[in-house]
Amino acid sequence: MRNEMMHRPIVNQDVLHYMRTEQKQLTGKLGELETYAHEQGIPVIPHETVVFMQFLLKQLQAKEVLEIGTAIGFSASLMAETLGEDSHITTIDRFPIMIEKAKATFERMGLEERVTLLEGEAAELLQTLEGPYDFIFMDSAKSKYITFLPECLRLLRPGGVLMVDDIFQAGTIFHPIEETPRKNRAIYRKLNEFLETVTKAPDLTSSLLPLGDGVALITKEK
Repeated sequence: MRNEMMHRPIVNQDVLHYMRTEQKQLTGKLGELETYAHEQGIPVIPHETVVFMQFLLKQLQAKEVLEIGTAIGFSASLMAETLGEDSHITTIDRFPIMIEKAKATFERMGLEERVTLLEGEAAELLQTLEGPYDFIFMDSAKSKYITFLPECLRLLRPGGVLMVDDIFQAGTIFHPIEETPRKNRAIYRKLNEFLETVTKAPDLTSSLLPLGDGVALITKEK
């Protein structure tokens, strides 16, 4: 298995190496999980995004967190450990293999009481949630970002932050569509639609960061 996200960074390689190796490393069970994911090529957020997420969450002092895209449970565990006992993480995934791995992760980390794993299609499950959430992390099917956006904004409290991962596809989403492999065209169109929406909407404030394969931070005015 190859984690493509780890091999398509959008910053200078020397800067990337420094951010991944010289910033404070994770320890304990969480550090072991990060190392295991990298060794196995399992898609988890890269270390520069880990460090940024820790910083951001502490500034926000988030209590209620929603995640779309659980995978093996690494980022949910990271958020739970960063925020401490007063926080609660709700995370959504639809893939049985990942769900089982995530459950094992949460049990190993002792987080069963602080992380709720919802199993099924995010488009359906999001409609059942009430919120509000202080922080929402979206790291799922890239073509669905624009689909999930309205429900995420509904669930996000004013002043809260929606963080969206892997938005640039190494910058290839900006290439002419005729130069894009046919298998990627639908995804790239949806990502461009998503970026157009979050950067131009008058009631949203957004910032795009060159972390990993690109991160979007979004808040709503009201």
